[in-house]
Amino acid sequence: MTTLLWGALLFLLLNAIGCLLRAILGPTLLDRLVAANVIGTKTLIILVLLGTVLDQGLWLDVALVYGLLSFTVSLVVGRLVETGRLPHPESAP
Repeated sequence: MTTLLWGALLFLLLNAIGCLLRAILGPTLLDRLVAANVIGTKTLIILVLLGTVLDQGLWLDVALVYGLLSFTVSLVVGRLVETGRLPHPESAP
């Protein structure tokens, strides 16, 4: 079972490298944003699998924090693309 999980980790890592090429060479900004989100999701899955393989719960905590940060960055970048500006802290409810 451990060999299967290590294989899955290697496959996801190679797939994330392919997504990195799309993020760098993407023809449009939206292609680059989607590729960056896919890389973030793959990184999250890699961290969870790594925690499972090594039997260390710390990796799961790191994955949770990473997922929250990735989601927040996606929202901010989406707002920047949609409106062309970032929200001011003073105007936050």
